[in-house]
Amino acid sequence: MAEPPELLAARRRLAAAQDALLASLVGGAPPPPGFDRDRLHVQRRALVAKRAAVLAKVAPELPEILGTAYRPAVVAHAARQPLRDGYRPDAIALVRGLLGPEPGLALDHETRRRLTRWLAEHEPPTRGTGALRRAVGGMRPRARRKER
Repeated sequence: MAEPPELLAARRRLAAAQDALLASLVGGAPPPPGFDRDRLHVQRRALVAKRAAVLAKVAPELPEILGTAYRPAVVAHAARQPLRDGYRPDAIALVRGLLGPEPGLALDHETRRRLTRWLAEHEPPTRGTGALRRAVGGMRPRARRKER
Protein backbone atom coordinates (compact mmCIF):
# COMPACT_ATOMS: atom_id res chain seq x y z
CA MET A 1 0.00 0.00 0.00
CA ALA A 2 1.40 3.40 -1.00
CA GLU A 3 1.83 6.17 1.55
CA PRO A 4 -0.41 9.21 1.25
CA PRO A 5 1.41 12.15 -0.43
CA GLU A 6 1.05 14.31 2.73
CA LEU A 7 2.84 11.69 4.84
CA LEU A 8 5.60 11.30 2.27
CA ALA A 9 6.08 15.10 2.15
CA ALA A 10 6.16 15.29 5.97
CA ARG A 11 8.84 12.55 6.12
CA ARG A 12 10.96 14.42 3.57
CA ARG A 13 10.66 17.67 5.55
CA LEU A 14 11.62 15.86 8.76
CA ALA A 15 14.60 14.19 7.06
CA ALA A 16 15.79 17.56 5.69
CA ALA A 17 15.44 19.18 9.13
CA GLN A 18 17.37 16.32 10.76
CA ASP A 19 20.13 16.61 8.14
CA ALA A 20 20.38 20.36 8.77
CA LEU A 21 20.55 19.87 12.54
CA LEU A 22 23.20 17.17 12.25
CA ALA A 23 25.23 19.31 9.84
CA SER A 24 25.07 22.15 12.35
CA LEU A 25 26.10 19.99 15.31
CA VAL A 26 28.97 18.04 13.75
CA GLY A 27 29.77 19.74 10.47
CA GLY A 28 29.94 23.41 11.41
CA ALA A 29 26.94 24.39 9.27
CA PRO A 30 24.81 27.31 10.40
CA PRO A 31 21.92 26.51 12.74
CA PRO A 32 18.73 25.50 10.98
CA PRO A 33 15.70 27.80 11.31
CA GLY A 34 14.00 27.57 14.67
CA PHE A 35 17.07 26.43 16.65
CA ASP A 36 18.86 28.54 19.23
CA ARG A 37 22.41 29.33 18.08
CA ASP A 38 23.82 29.46 21.62
CA ARG A 39 22.31 26.15 22.67
CA LEU A 40 23.60 24.46 19.53
CA HIS A 41 27.06 25.88 20.23
CA VAL A 42 26.99 24.42 23.76
CA GLN A 43 25.86 21.06 22.41
CA ARG A 44 28.52 21.14 19.66
CA ARG A 45 31.23 21.78 22.28
CA ALA A 46 29.91 18.89 24.39
CA LEU A 47 29.99 16.54 21.41
CA VAL A 48 33.58 17.55 20.59
CA ALA A 49 34.59 17.06 24.23
CA LYS A 50 33.04 13.59 24.18
CA ARG A 51 34.87 12.81 20.94
CA ALA A 52 38.16 13.92 22.49
CA ALA A 53 37.53 11.78 25.58
CA VAL A 54 36.69 8.67 23.57
CA LEU A 55 39.69 9.21 21.27
CA ALA A 56 41.87 9.47 24.38
CA LYS A 57 40.57 6.07 25.51
CA VAL A 58 41.00 4.47 22.10
CA ALA A 59 44.44 5.99 21.54
CA PRO A 60 45.82 6.99 24.96
CA GLU A 61 49.22 7.80 23.48
CA LEU A 62 47.86 10.81 21.58
CA PRO A 63 47.10 13.05 24.59
CA GLU A 64 50.50 12.07 25.98
CA ILE A 65 52.31 12.90 22.74
CA LEU A 66 50.43 16.15 22.08
CA GLY A 67 50.14 17.37 25.68
CA THR A 68 48.22 20.64 25.91
CA ALA A 69 47.82 20.71 22.12
CA TYR A 70 45.60 17.59 22.23
CA ARG A 71 42.25 19.35 22.80
CA PRO A 72 42.85 22.12 20.21
CA ALA A 73 43.95 19.44 17.74
CA VAL A 74 40.73 17.46 18.26
CA VAL A 75 38.59 20.61 18.05
CA ALA A 76 40.23 21.59 14.73
CA HIS A 77 39.95 18.01 13.45
CA ALA A 78 36.25 17.81 14.41
CA ALA A 79 35.57 21.07 12.56
CA ARG A 80 37.23 19.68 9.41
CA GLN A 81 36.02 16.11 9.51
CA PRO A 82 32.84 14.68 11.00
CA LEU A 83 33.07 11.30 12.70
CA ARG A 84 32.19 8.65 10.13
CA ASP A 85 33.81 5.26 10.48
CA GLY A 86 34.34 4.92 14.21
CA TYR A 87 36.89 6.14 16.71
CA ARG A 88 39.95 4.08 15.71
CA PRO A 89 39.86 5.33 12.10
CA ASP A 90 39.14 8.80 13.50
CA ALA A 91 42.30 8.69 15.61
CA ILE A 92 44.29 7.74 12.51
CA ALA A 93 42.64 10.56 10.53
CA LEU A 94 43.49 13.01 13.33
CA VAL A 95 47.17 12.07 13.20
CA ARG A 96 47.24 12.10 9.39
CA GLY A 97 45.78 15.60 9.51
CA LEU A 98 48.39 16.74 12.05
CA LEU A 99 51.21 15.38 9.90
CA GLY A 100 49.71 16.60 6.63
CA PRO A 101 50.85 19.51 4.49
CA GLU A 102 48.60 21.99 6.34
CA PRO A 103 48.47 20.70 9.92
CA GLY A 104 47.06 23.83 11.55
CA LEU A 105 49.21 23.24 14.65
CA ALA A 106 52.90 23.97 14.87
CA LEU A 107 54.48 20.69 15.97
CA ASP A 108 58.06 20.41 17.11
CA HIS A 109 60.35 17.81 15.54
CA GLU A 110 60.07 15.33 18.43
CA THR A 111 56.24 15.47 18.43
CA ARG A 112 56.16 14.93 14.65
CA ARG A 113 58.54 11.98 15.02
CA ARG A 114 56.41 10.38 17.76
CA LEU A 115 53.20 10.91 15.79
CA THR A 116 54.81 9.42 12.68
CA ARG A 117 55.85 6.36 14.67
CA TRP A 118 52.37 6.07 16.22
CA LEU A 119 50.78 6.26 12.78
CA ALA A 120 53.10 3.58 11.38
CA GLU A 121 52.15 1.28 14.26
CA HIS A 122 48.38 1.88 14.09
CA GLU A 123 47.57 2.57 10.47
CA PRO A 124 46.19 -0.49 8.70
CA PRO A 125 48.52 -1.73 5.98
CA THR A 126 47.56 -0.93 2.45
CA ARG A 127 46.64 -3.89 0.30
CA GLY A 128 49.60 -6.10 -0.47
CA THR A 129 52.09 -4.41 1.88
CA GLY A 130 51.29 -6.22 5.14
CA ALA A 131 53.62 -9.19 4.62
CA LEU A 132 56.39 -6.95 3.32
CA ARG A 133 56.02 -4.55 6.24
CA ARG A 134 56.19 -7.44 8.73
CA ALA A 135 59.21 -8.94 7.00
CA VAL A 136 61.13 -5.68 6.75
CA GLY A 137 60.08 -4.49 10.21
CA GLY A 138 61.98 -7.33 11.89
CA MET A 139 65.18 -6.97 9.89
CA ARG A 140 68.28 -5.51 11.41
CA PRO A 141 71.34 -4.43 9.44
CA ARG A 142 74.14 -6.95 9.53
CA ALA A 143 77.58 -5.99 10.67
CA ARG A 144 79.90 -5.65 7.71
CA ARG A 145 82.55 -8.27 7.47
CA LYS A 146 86.10 -7.15 7.07
CA GLU A 147 87.60 -8.08 3.77
CA ARG A 148 90.73 -10.19 3.91
